[in-house]
Amino acid sequence: MSIVKITSVIIILFLGTKSIAQETAAPKAEQYGNTLNLGIGLGYYGYVGYATPVLHADYEIGVARNFTLAPFISYYTYRNYVYLSDLNNTYREYYYRETIVPIGVKAFYYFDDLLGAGPRWDFYLGGSLGFILSSTNWDNGYSGESSTREGPGDLFLDFHIGTEYHLNKKEGLFLDLSTGVSTFGLAVHF
Repeated sequence: MSIVKITSVIIILFLGTKSIAQETAAPKAEQYGNTLNLGIGLGYYGYVGYATPVLHADYEIGVARNFTLAPFISYYTYRNYVYLSDLNNTYREYYYRETIVPIGVKAFYYFDDLLGAGPRWDFYLGGSLGFILSSTNWDNGYSGESSTREGPGDLFLDFHIGTEYHLNKKEGLFLDLSTGVSTFGLAVHF
């Protein structure tokens, strides 16, 4: 077959068939919210000084197109020590355990439309605002005060960037990187 005949057949087939895209309805905009996010990761708030394992949970509520708010709670604890002098000016190592519970509201803005993300992916930027509840307990013979803060504790602001890969309509895996607590976990959509 000559190139002219092949080209003519392709053009006739192309013009004679309907495009599948023309027959399908426009995709329904994704609805965000009604999602429980459960994660594990690392907490590294400034005063801790190093990364610590953390548990995190939040529940997203749809507020507007591409925007959700999520009440959250996180939990982490670590053990550390300090050198302090006693009455004889002898330095001794004292161990303590600090428990930290950030609690607040996290805002998500999804960029799926802007990025042209497929139905299996979500991409977002976010911010968290809340309080840190904390307590410190000394382990070995320290006669000073143990501290448990009364009231809401330190105010904090955290920034996030994240993604979710939808395994199916009800479940997904997410990765949330932030300036305070970064987590990987399971998203359950209701």
